[in-house]
Amino acid sequence: MTSKRPATRRKATPAAVSAAPEMDQRRRDMISRLRRIEGQIRGIQGMIQTDADCEAVAQQVAAARRALDRAFYEIIACTMEAEIDAASDLRAARAVGGHVSRILSKYG
Repeated sequence: MTSKRPATRRKATPAAVSAAPEMDQRRRDMISRLRRIEGQIRGIQGMIQTDADCEAVAQQVAAARRALDRAFYEIIACTMEAEIDAASDLRAARAVGGHVSRILSKYG
C-alpha cells in the first residue's frame, strides 16, 4: 500500500527500517480484509442469483460498502503515516496534510 505520488529515492531512516515488519503485517491484514470483502461480494452475487429478498441483499451490500470504506480509510492512514515518516523536515511533513486532503476530497 503505497501512495501514487512519483517515487523518489529516500534514505532509509532508522524508523523506516524498524517499521518494515509492521508494514508487511499491515499489507497482510489489508489483503485479508479485501479477501473477506470479496467473499461478501460473492455471497451477494449468489443471493441475487437465487432470487433472495431485496432487503436482505441491500443489507449485505451496505455491509460490504462499509467494509470497503474501512479499508479505504486504513489505506489513507497508511499513506499519511508513511509520507510523514519519510518527510525530510517539518515543511515537508505539513505538505502531506494537503496531499491527503486532496485524496479525501477526490475519493472519500
